[in-house]
Amino acid sequence: MAKVHRKISKLELIKRIVFITIGAILMGVALELFLVNNSVIDGGITGLAIMASYLTKLPLGLFILIFNLPFLFIGFKQIGKTFAFSTLYGIVVMSATTQLLHHVHAFTEEKLLAVLFGGILLGAGVGLVIRYGGSLDGTEIVAILASKKFGMPVGQIIMIVNVFIFIVAGFVFEWDSAMYSMVTYYLATKVMDIVVEGIEESKSVTIISQDYEEISETIMTRLGRSTTYIQARGGYSREETQMVYCVVNRLEVAKLKSIVQEIDPKAFIAIEHVSDVLGGNFSKREIH
Repeated sequence: MAKVHRKISKLELIKRIVFITIGAILMGVALELFLVNNSVIDGGITGLAIMASYLTKLPLGLFILIFNLPFLFIGFKQIGKTFAFSTLYGIVVMSATTQLLHHVHAFTEEKLLAVLFGGILLGAGVGLVIRYGGSLDGTEIVAILASKKFGMPVGQIIMIVNVFIFIVAGFVFEWDSAMYSMVTYYLATKVMDIVVEGIEESKSVTIISQDYEEISETIMTRLGRSTTYIQARGGYSREETQMVYCVVNRLEVAKLKSIVQEIDPKAFIAIEHVSDVLGGNFSKREIH
């Protein structure tokens, strides 16, 4: 039987509010004190809001809020009310921050510095909000729904939308500004990935070998990582065997491959990126 929605604890709620607030403020600071005054824009709905504000001379925060409202409704229907309320709160805080900082002079008029520091702050802010259950831009919601309808990857849809937005920015501002905006977006995306997924990137490893017991014991002894056996059957040989599965950090991948190849040079090793690791005993044991 499906479980009913679990209410989050007060501590979790406070933690979520605090980090979404910090993330939204960071994005507002990045926009008003680094990017907008240097005619550099972000991608997605925020980019459209910046151009609308530039053309009409109305407050940026107003357009950010108005442009995102339809996507908040879609997010409420398709993803859930917790996500929708977290997103609404983040967007309101970000809009208020841009309004408060609107008349503050930019920290730098050197575009390269503005792109560098603005991109880092932007990525950190968006990453924090996403990590704690919200969003600051409706583009991701549209991309998720379009991906289900057309069968295209979410990342590819977001890229197509942003290419169009940056082309429009070239006409609204200058083509130099559009190119700087692309660099800012790329930098912000990379920082966002680090914040959302963590600096210590994990890898899942699946090993197929007849010497699975020795490989498993050696990994636990020399790497201090737990392993799991997965029952398997060869598609060609029809023989029953065990696969060895474990999760390591990126610094341990080379050593793990060396361990496996020492024991069985013909072993099959599949290594995949892991976005996050929750539960279980991922902590590394002492090996000396």
